Amino acid sequence: MTRPGGDQIYREFHPRWLRQPMSTYWWLGKWPYVKFILREISSVFVLWFVIFLLMFVRAIARGPVAYTSFLKDFAGHPVVLAVNVVALFFLTFHSITFLSLAPQAIVAHIGSKKVPPFLIGAAHFGGWFTISAAIIGALIWL
Repeated sequence: MTRPGGDQIYREFHPRWLRQPMSTYWWLGKWPYVKFILREISSVFVLWFVIFLLMFVRAIARGPVAYTSFLKDFAGHPVVLAVNVVALFFLTFHSITFLSLAPQAIVAHIGSKKVPPFLIGAAHFGGWFTISAAIIGALIWL
């Protein structure tokens, strides 16, 4: 029952909602919840890496003096190095969880047969490994 202004009228024996108190840290109870929250937090580090990479490209575009200054003054700072190490962990975690979802999101067929989800996941992780190995090899070779 409502009043003309839209306010609820509560009677003496009106039923009340049953709301269990929930802790702010409810997600620490089960690993799938923790993994979900960590994946969401990892987006912040993905953003950090994109910004850092853009700053790096900008320093390269400004010339050798700006590049050297960026490496020594900013990228070489212990706090930035620590953030980059943490970002590496979260970027790896983000990539693994993203690629693990591929078999659930992709339904591929070859002819009339369905490709097993294991092969889809293996192809994604294999591509990630191959591209990473090629980049590392190119950096070592240079």
